[in-house]
Formats: sequence, C-alpha cells, structure tokens
Amino acid sequence: MCTYENPVIKGYNPDPSVCRAGEDYYLVTSSFEYFPGVPVYHSKNLVNWTMVGHCLTRKEQLFLDSTRPSGGIYAPTIRFYNGRFCMATTNVSHKGNFIVTAPDPRGPWSNPVWIKQGGIDPDIFFDDDGTVYFTSTGSDDGKTGIYLCSLHPETLEQHTQSVLLTMGGGGRFVEAPHLYKKDGTYYLMLAEGGTEFGHMVTIFRSRSITGPYEPCPHNPILSHRGADAQYSPIQCTGHADLLEDHNGNWWMVALATRPLPGVMLHNLGRETFLAPVTWDKDGWPVVNGGGTIALSLSGPLPAAPNKKDDNFSDDYATEKPDYLYIRNPAPSRYTRCLQGKTLTLRGSGSALREAVGEPPTFLGIRQAEFTMTAQAEVTAATDGAKGGLSAYYGPDYHYAIYLTRFGGVTYVRTVRRVHDLEVKSERVPIYGDTATLCILTGKDCYKLCYIDAAGNTVELARGATAGLCTEGTATMTFTGTLLGMFAERGEVVFGEFTVKAV
Repeated sequence: MCTYENPVIKGYNPDPSVCRAGEDYYLVTSSFEYFPGVPVYHSKNLVNWTMVGHCLTRKEQLFLDSTRPSGGIYAPTIRFYNGRFCMATTNVSHKGNFIVTAPDPRGPWSNPVWIKQGGIDPDIFFDDDGTVYFTSTGSDDGKTGIYLCSLHPETLEQHTQSVLLTMGGGGRFVEAPHLYKKDGTYYLMLAEGGTEFGHMVTIFRSRSITGPYEPCPHNPILSHRGADAQYSPIQCTGHADLLEDHNGNWWMVALATRPLPGVMLHNLGRETFLAPVTWDKDGWPVVNGGGTIALSLSGPLPAAPNKKDDNFSDDYATEKPDYLYIRNPAPSRYTRCLQGKTLTLRGSGSALREAVGEPPTFLGIRQAEFTMTAQAEVTAATDGAKGGLSAYYGPDYHYAIYLTRFGGVTYVRTVRRVHDLEVKSERVPIYGDTATLCILTGKDCYKLCYIDAAGNTVELARGATAGLCTEGTATMTFTGTLLGMFAERGEVVFGEFTVKAV
C-alpha cells in the first residue's frame, strides 16, 4: 500500500478518462476553447503524470474560430484496443461528436471521424467479440438520456441507429457515460446532478449491452454533495472513469474542485483526482471504502509515487507542451529565439477582453496551486507595443500587468476586468524599455507587481481571487485560471518565464 496526495493532476484538468497499455497509463482531459486540444498524460504509477502531447494539434482536427468561452472540446474518452489508441470527444462549437486514432498516444493523431449520434460526453467501448459501441448523452423525441449505437470496427463510422439505454437514476443532467464489462456483466457508469456542488457518480448494470440496466443499490458511488461532506476541502466530485491496473487492482479517476477556504468558490478549475476501488460481494464497485475521497489517500498503486513539483520554467530552448492558446492561434505571432533565450509576441490588435473574432496573442499554463509566483523580464520592443503577464480565467475575468510604450517612453500599468467592469492603474514610467513583471497569486487576492531598478518589488494593484472563480461568472463556465504571457499591440519580448509554488 502506498500513500499519495490528491489531486493527481492539479489545475484545470476536468473530465478525466484513463486507459492502460501494458504497464503504461494514459489519461486525457477536456480543453474547451483552448488550443491544442485534449492533453495526453502518461504515468507508470497513476499518481505522477507527465504531459506528453495533445490529441488535437491541427485546425482540421480542432476548429475553434467561432468558439465562445467554455465552448469547444467537452469530455473526452481514451481507450486502447488491438494496438490502436482511440479518443472520442465533442466539439460543441463545430459539428459535434468525433473520434481520432493513433498508434502512439504522443501523436500525431488522425483526422476526425464524425459520428452522426448527437449529444455530448461520448464513450467508446470494445466488446469481447470485437464489436465497437459508442454512447453519449443526448435527447431524442423529448427523452434526455444515454444513447448507444455501434461503429464499424475499422473505420469507426456509425452503422446502426441509436437506442436509449437509460435516463439515469433521477439526478439532473445525466451525462458522462462509460461502459465496462466485468465477469460477463455490462456496467454503465454516469455522472448526475450537474458539475457543481450536487455532482455525483452513479452506476448501473445489465447482462445485455442494450439493457435493461439496474441501478446500484448504494448509488451514488461517489459524491461530496451530502451533509457529511459539506465541509470537505474537496467538492463537486463526479464525471469519473474506471480502470483495472496491470496487477488486477481497480481505480477511479474523477474530477473535483478544491474550494477557497471558507467560501464555496474555486479558481483553479476542476482537477483530476484518484481513488482506489474494490468490488463488494454483490458485484458492485465501492470507491475508497465509502463513496468519498480525501486529499491524502492510500492504495495498492502499480508503483511507488514520487514527490511532485508544481514549478514551471521556460527559457525557450525547447518546445513546451504545457502551453495553451486562446482558440486557434496564428503561429507567426509567436517566435522563439533559441540562442537569445527569448520569446517575441506580436499583438494581433485583439485584447484579452475580446471573446470572439481574432484571438488575442496569449499563451499560458494552468495555475496548479493557490499560492504561486509568475514572473518574466519583459521588453516593449516597438513604439506602440503593449504586453505583459496575465492571470486569465476568460475574456471578462482576468488581471494583467503590462508594459506599454509610446512617445519613446515605456510605462508599466495594470488592468483588472471582472464582468463588464474594467479598472486600470495609473501609468508608471520606467527607466529603459525592460522591466521584470510578476503576479503573486493567493487565496485572497492576486498581486500585480514589478521589480524596480533598485530590486524592490513594487505592488501596483490587487485583484480579489473571487473575481477569477467559476461560481462568479455571468454565464456557466467550466475552465480554470491560467498564468501566461500576452501582447495586444506591437512586439513584446519575454525573457525566461517562471511559475513557482510559494
């Protein structure tokens, strides 16, 4: 038995799905409006995960031009069968459900095979006889539930009509279907209750893949919605996937949130958690002995876990898979100078606050912990330039500190945007065209700072952490805070970008 810490993948990484190839494990999560899409993580022990690439790296796979915040890619499923990795997902902003495949999960992945069956949260299941089934959450003839069809085993194109399997166990927003087969019985696992504080995992079973499906008598098998869990540091548990490891032990990966202390708000996004699973005498799964999880758990991991490092640094000498771009980026606006170890961003004229149209020039990483410091030396390289660092949740929810240059003078300034309110600080002139900018994140506020010529950290503004929380957005959102670099006008040059846990 090994003790490990949750979440196993920190920061915005929701809707996890996991598969095994021999003694290697691969996991994918949702990516929404960000590019590239569907990050792929690899692990040997189910606790230490390394991002090794993305499934969707080309515009023909991932069209995001018209994507609204929290549109785009929803809830992927990854499976490995007969030497081929398959990933099914939904682009809710463009054409719906599709599948891509690859012999190596690091890519490249194929172009999409589009599936006629509608809905979201698709699952792909390979039966013992080679039949391939596809399930998703959808509506037909006024009935919302889980629908199933079969696919051609080679092309993965749909070739049977969709049939309704179940409408769930009574919770709202029945979604996230995953099919499994154990001891000759089909198990259908779902998420119900919505992906907020009433979230839960339920499971059903049948001797036939088309049903009828009987509910587990101790549903939900995972939830933190009850009175016993209301003060837990983990909330919103749900949208899960099951896995049998190479030693025959069972595990569940699920999304959950870590709320800020004392309030039911979260800014890090929905993260990926791991829990051990056993099977009771009646053949039903039991999650962590009782249906809740904790920040520290123990179980029979495939291998011993290592200490995690939440720090990030980039001197631009090599490409980093960690970065996310808003919608489909224009590569010409991002130039790495490998010898000078700098990154030049060229503003598109689009601002961080713009939710449609040409995307702003921005690249960022997921904020992994409550208290971190993001820092880079920034140079306003051309007259009229504007760019710097941002804590970015979305076009209407972000804080930024930046340099702006005009008339031969460079200034440092901040902006804080929450809903339709935007507050800018006074412009502070600096000596020369270069300054070290930093953002200090915290459980109460984000501090927007620069380092002056004497080496002092000067705080220009603060923004409440609550302003970057999912629960406070005007429309339903599903992402988390990113820490990154941006340019809105002209050329802005960045030295080494670091994000360190404090």
